[in-house]
Parts: sequence; C-alpha cells; structure tokens
Amino acid sequence: MQRCPTVTQKRPKPADFFKDWKEREALAETMIPMIGKLNRERNVGIYMYGRNLVNRSVLDIMKSHRFVRQVEENELSEWETFPVLEAISKMGLGPVHIDLGTLTNKYMRDNRGLSVDEFVREELSGAEGAGKPIPEARDVVIYGFGRIGRLVARLLVEKAGSGDVLRLRAIVLRKGKADNDLVKRASLLRRDSVHGAFKGTIRVDEDTSTLICNGNEIKIIYANSPAEVDYTQYGIKDAIVVDSTGVWRDEQGLGRHLECPGASKVLLTAPGKGDIKNIVYGINNNDITEDDRILSAASCTTNAIVPVLKAVMDEFGVEHGHVETVHAYTNDQNLIDNYHKGERRGRAAALNMVLTETGAAKAVAKALPALKGKLTGNAIRVPTPNVSMAILNLRLGRAASKDEVNEYIRKVALHSPLRQQIDYTNSPEVVSCDFVGSRRACVYDSIATIVDGDNAVLYCWYDNEFGYSCQVVRCLEDMAGVRYKLFPLQD
Repeated sequence: MQRCPTVTQKRPKPADFFKDWKEREALAETMIPMIGKLNRERNVGIYMYGRNLVNRSVLDIMKSHRFVRQVEENELSEWETFPVLEAISKMGLGPVHIDLGTLTNKYMRDNRGLSVDEFVREELSGAEGAGKPIPEARDVVIYGFGRIGRLVARLLVEKAGSGDVLRLRAIVLRKGKADNDLVKRASLLRRDSVHGAFKGTIRVDEDTSTLICNGNEIKIIYANSPAEVDYTQYGIKDAIVVDSTGVWRDEQGLGRHLECPGASKVLLTAPGKGDIKNIVYGINNNDITEDDRILSAASCTTNAIVPVLKAVMDEFGVEHGHVETVHAYTNDQNLIDNYHKGERRGRAAALNMVLTETGAAKAVAKALPALKGKLTGNAIRVPTPNVSMAILNLRLGRAASKDEVNEYIRKVALHSPLRQQIDYTNSPEVVSCDFVGSRRACVYDSIATIVDGDNAVLYCWYDNEFGYSCQVVRCLEDMAGVRYKLFPLQD
C-alpha cells in the first residue's frame, strides 16, 4: 500500500473563536459555487479525504475539514484549502476527481517554494483537456422501486453532473391499486423516514407518466414482467438495467431483461447465483469486461466485510475466522408475527432479535478466492430499520497489537485505493444512527478493536441501504466504462 504522510500542524487557538468560525464559514460559502460550477460544467468531482463536496452545505464542507483533524490528528482548515480550490478553478480541466484535502496536504509538504498556482498546475497537468469518460451519455433503467431502487435513483440524479455520463431514463414497476399511484411513488422518493428528504425538487407529470427530478426526466413504466417492456418506445437505447427486485438471481431469469428492446446489460442488487460474477467494487471490479452482460453487486454485508478482510489479509494474513452480522431488519421480515417461509423470519421484526443465516461469509470467496473455506458466518436481525454491524473474529497470520492494526486500517481508509470502501472512526460515543447516509461500504470502529497476539476481533459498521447503493452505482459506472482519474496521483 502506498502511503501519504501528513504534515503535523497544530494551529494556535484563535483569540476569538466566533470570529475565526465566521471567517472560515465565509470561505466555505464561497467554495460552494466554485465546486458546483466545476461539477456542472466540466464533470469535475471535488472531495475532502474521500468525502464528496459537491452539492454540500456550508456546514457539511466545514465538517469535512474537521474530519481531517479527527482522524489525521492534523489541522487542515479552509484557509489552506480555499487557495488550492481557486487555483483548480482557473484550469481547463476535463472530467476528473480531485481530492482537495490530499492535494492541499501535499502542497503543505512541498518545500520547493512554488506558488499555489504553480504547484496545482504541475499536479493536475494530466487533468487539463481530459476527454469525457464515455463518448455519449449512457441510459440507465431501474427495474423495481423499493429501498435500494429509490436510493440508487437518488444517487444517479445527484451524480448527473453535466448530463453526459449516466442518465436515469426510466423506472419499471408494478402498478399499485391506488388511482394516484404515480403521486405515491413520487412521495416515497421525496420523503424517506430513514434517509430524510430528497435533496432537490420532484415534479409529477401524470399526463406522460414522468417524474422530473432536478431536471432529469424519468419515465415511469408499469409492467408485470420484463417481457412487457420495449424501451425503444421511449427513446431508450443500449441501457443498463439495474434489477433491484431480487426476484431473478440466476442467468436465465436475469436474461429476460436482455430480451427487451433497448436493454443491453443487467446489474443485480443482490448476490447472483451460478456463474454470475459477484462484484465488490474496489476489490474485484477489474474482473468486469466489456463482454459481461449480467453482473451482481453482491450483498450489502459482503461489500462491508470484503474490503476490510482484503486489507487485513494483505498486511497480517488471515488463517481462518468467523463473521457475525448484527443486521437491521428488512422488508423481507414480518412487521408482526405471521407466516413466513423462512425459519424465524415470521416473527415480529421490530420486537425481536432474530437469529438467521447469512451467505456473506461463503460469498467472500467469489471476491477473495484466497479465503475460500476459511470463514464461517451467521446473522442476527435486530429491531433497527437501518445500519448494521459486521464483527470479524479472525486468526491472523502473525501476531500484532491493537495499535498496529488500527493504524494500518486508518492509513488504508485515508490513503489507499480502498478509501472509497473503508471509512474510519475513533470516536468512543458513536452508535448505529451516526452512520445513516455513510457512502462507504463500511466504517471501521477503531475503539472497539480487540487484538491478542494473532487473534483479532474487528467491528465494522455499515449503512446496509445507502452505503450499499453507493457500491452499486460504482459498479454501474464501471459497467458503463465510466472511470475517472483521481488526483493528486499517489506518491
């Protein structure tokens, strides 16, 4: 793993905290239109140590700066990042991703006496005039509009940028019994009891059965099966269909989507069966080829545990282990006691801890073949609506200490290619609700870590809805050939 050291910078306490806050608040406020313009006009994404700054509020931007201090034990304020962002905005950049935090830190470490403009031009020279990730916008269809389908829709609208990459063109679902079905669907997208309000506006056009979400026209297609759909009727072509129903999980069933005119590929938001590739983005997405027509984004739990297991395996080795997932209840369970084909799942989800099974431990081998046969797993469904925890009880390949393991994972989370998948917390007070909306596959809880020789117990939080949906969208982008170069380049 390539590591990027930070400059230890302890800023003196301001004489007037309120004045200091207001000045930094003004800088963050000035950053917003600069970040927005870069994204809207050039498809440039701006990040702060992996945290997206596009469409964020003043306080969100300030909290992202604060995050650096908490996990890097280093001061990085708007005073340092604002001049760097100004220099970025002056350049004729193409569609790339830029981590403003790490770029600023790299400038602070540079001792050549370059001006901010000179340094940024040098670091981003490969980003000037960069072409589009794909020649023209790629159509996307969401088939099924439940928890994951709606969150994927939110993410695609949010990431539309200049509109020339991925475009959500349609949503396919079964028509409900209510006369105002479209209005109800819009309301479910607009308001969410767990994830809050949709960030933007949603207009319902019942005459054309269309939702206009932040200017994105999304056709609502009612159908009971893929056989009823012809996407070309709506001007949709070469579309990637995101199947979030879970009804079909094998190649034969998912292949029904490919028989629809206008559809060319399928991404399943559940573990695939048979020979279907199960992709955990960040781990084995390099296995995706142009010829792949049906792929699976695996499960939320598999996405949560595989990145940490890969990191631990690379540094310490993993002889064997057990994965216990403490999982939020899902729509598959009953609200109150009633018949269910699965064992125990018929009992009231909001009242009970329900012991069940998970296939995530076995599924790990599809992404990490080296761990085949080395892991067992089980699950407990608990009375919370979202955010789960994976407990990894591992026998390492060598002895280690808690501090050694934590410091390694911290650097992986901040400075390695897995920074999109692994987040890190060192707070002794966090609980599950604090991770609602997390965009990483998991959040490593360093305080809870237990290490005794070659035995390690690691605790990983994960938003099993939103964090997983982010992984789905990353897979979707890869399937479409959308790959952004990340700057600054790693040392």
